Amino acid sequence: MNPACAGAGETADAGDWLHRLRDYFGGRPGGHYQPTFSAQPREQVKEYIVGIHPLHNPKRLFEVYGPIVEYINQRTPGIEFKLEASRNYPEFDKKLYGRYFAIAMPNPYQTINALRHGYRVFGKMADDEDFRGIILVRKDSGIHSVADLKGRAVSYPAKTALAATMMPQYYLHTHGLDVNKDIENRYVGSQESSIMNVLMGEVAAAATWPVPWKIFLAEHPEQAGELVVKWQTEPLQNNGWVARNDVPADVVDKFSGLLFSLQDSEAGRAMLAAVPVSRFETADDQTYAPVEAFLTRFNQTVHSIEP
Repeated sequence: MNPACAGAGETADAGDWLHRLRDYFGGRPGGHYQPTFSAQPREQVKEYIVGIHPLHNPKRLFEVYGPIVEYINQRTPGIEFKLEASRNYPEFDKKLYGRYFAIAMPNPYQTINALRHGYRVFGKMADDEDFRGIILVRKDSGIHSVADLKGRAVSYPAKTALAATMMPQYYLHTHGLDVNKDIENRYVGSQESSIMNVLMGEVAAAATWPVPWKIFLAEHPEQAGELVVKWQTEPLQNNGWVARNDVPADVVDKFSGLLFSLQDSEAGRAMLAAVPVSRFETADDQTYAPVEAFLTRFNQTVHSIEP
């Protein structure tokens, strides 16, 4: 089974992988991995800050990506990659565009913007088919067409979320709604909050993307059963990996070599299952040309997004 495609009936395998992964890292009850520390003197260890855009709240982000960074650290003596979460999209954007991160995984919109701040693309998440927007409604909502959303509220995680905000807004625009006038747009801070807003009836519809929705299906199947994916967008290129242009090429090569080979080991497959994604893969700046084209259309037809 491809863990990146796990649905509601396939979560046991992913959970088993995560359990094995926690055992591998000597995890203690509660699901937190135990980092190991280099025996080398601190002055001989070069530190590089790694940032992941707010796919999840900070606690969950550390649970998912912490083991990956630790796995890489164990195999790169003399180098320490330090994972840092951000509370929200504006905070992450400030760090990224301020060149605080040495290596980062931004969403595709942020990836395009990072190129103007001295970063280069070296990789990306695979499974582009999963990088699409989805719009959730309650099964008892009585919403059958996009027009039924007129005069109602829709939740999104953040204005700069590409798959979970811009792509759904473009979908609504191309299906007859003026998203600036016909609906109330609520930016609620996270993917989880967007889903919970429609579940609790605070909004008529919620925009998110498949990864957090799959996690919600796995962890809260009863509540997820009250919702339905009503509409979905066409896909775009998945989240990118970027490196600041002053990070030595050999450091990026060591990081990417381990990242791109995770699927080749049991421990690595466990980490990927927790993301969930089948693998990470090579990419370059030109990989994101279709994203740039989409952003141009969005800015011209829906509303302007300032980097």
